[in-house]
Amino acid sequence: MVIEDYEILVLGSGEAGKYLGWTMAKAGRKTAVIERKMIGGSCPNIACLPSKNIIHSAKVASDFQRGEELGMMTESWHVDMERVRQRKRKMVDELVQMHLGRFKDSGAELILGNGVFIGPKTMEVTLRDGGTRTLRGEKVFLNTGTRAAMPEIPGLAESKPMTHIEALELAAVPEHLVILGAGYVGLELAQAIRRFGSRVTLLERGPRLAEREDEDISSALLELMRDDGIEVLLNAKLMQVKGISGDAVQLQVGIAGAERSIAASHILVATGRVPNTQNIGLENTGIETDERGYFRVNESLKTTAPDVWAMGDCAGSPHFTHVAFDDFRVVRDNLLGVARTTRDRVVPYCVFTDPELARVGLNEQEAQARGISYRVARLPMAAVLRTRTLSEERGFMKALVGDDDRILGFMAFGVSAGEIMAMVQIAMAGNLPYTSLRDMVLTHPTLAEGLVFLFMHLPAKA
Repeated sequence: MVIEDYEILVLGSGEAGKYLGWTMAKAGRKTAVIERKMIGGSCPNIACLPSKNIIHSAKVASDFQRGEELGMMTESWHVDMERVRQRKRKMVDELVQMHLGRFKDSGAELILGNGVFIGPKTMEVTLRDGGTRTLRGEKVFLNTGTRAAMPEIPGLAESKPMTHIEALELAAVPEHLVILGAGYVGLELAQAIRRFGSRVTLLERGPRLAEREDEDISSALLELMRDDGIEVLLNAKLMQVKGISGDAVQLQVGIAGAERSIAASHILVATGRVPNTQNIGLENTGIETDERGYFRVNESLKTTAPDVWAMGDCAGSPHFTHVAFDDFRVVRDNLLGVARTTRDRVVPYCVFTDPELARVGLNEQEAQARGISYRVARLPMAAVLRTRTLSEERGFMKALVGDDDRILGFMAFGVSAGEIMAMVQIAMAGNLPYTSLRDMVLTHPTLAEGLVFLFMHLPAKA
């Protein structure tokens, strides 16, 4: 057996893995990145970017439906899902080529195949094009990601339901789609597929949508879903499924002690993620996983095995591409001798419904649970005059300010909420008082200008 030695060996070409590979190779380190299936990871292939591509097409469909309101006579139009899919596929193909170019330019070797540990820091790779290679890394980095969870419900797996992967490949509008789970994926795709013309039923086990958010956010999301014609069933427990998704299915659902039967054409499962840490030979490595199956890491993302790190979703980091990128920076800096950890980092996120939900820092229920004193500034999006020009007045902004006038958290449910949030996050990162935004001269009419008026509405200190 011939063993090929590398200074840097990366398993998985997702956000953290590819950037580490490119960076180390450019620095002159002999580097190989092993990728089982998706060049560049899930984000450019089946997750973040493809979903936002589809969501934008759905937004255009929604604008056509509002054509008369906007002064456009659009009596004759229809959704062509095949063309929607073609547009998404074209973008994905272009992104894959971009990634291949970056691997070539960096000097990092991209090896397409399935890697399994056969010993400490040593992997056997079954190549996609046939044959095997045995690779050993001086330092090894795991970036294996996660996959959609499949709940153990009688008949569900046998019904061959869609996950987000198959939903983004739809070539026809489902007659009636039932979505299990009202997290980011469930909410975003429920609205998008409804706007393409499908009947949509959303099943949520909890008593409200987005339970980690404040109740005003949950209520606003529920109102949005129902205004879009989506049937939302809360406290709903799926008990059994019969039939085949894509043809016809029958779901038995328990709601408030009663049972209801739902006939549908398709099922989409969006009930969370599980880590891709199985069947890669961990028993040969000394690499441990935690009780949830994620790689056990410290604040520098080192695993329990010497010279082995894990990054991104598989390390139990918050499941966002921007967090995986920061994981790369944590590992990179430590390799360069600069101390950096994942401790106390502020993680923003955005749910790409229309309008968007964006949040950074504490919300009210979190501040109350921690016993942190705060004041609340709140402003309806309709008070931001730019929304009037766009006919996008739904939603509100809200900020929590501490006793020292620093911003503790910010939420926005409204048009381009994610872009507005970034300004607040910069102020938070700089430990600036809320008055720095309140007193700033911002261009009129812009959405960011709303921050001036939001903080003008902060109550005075008691």
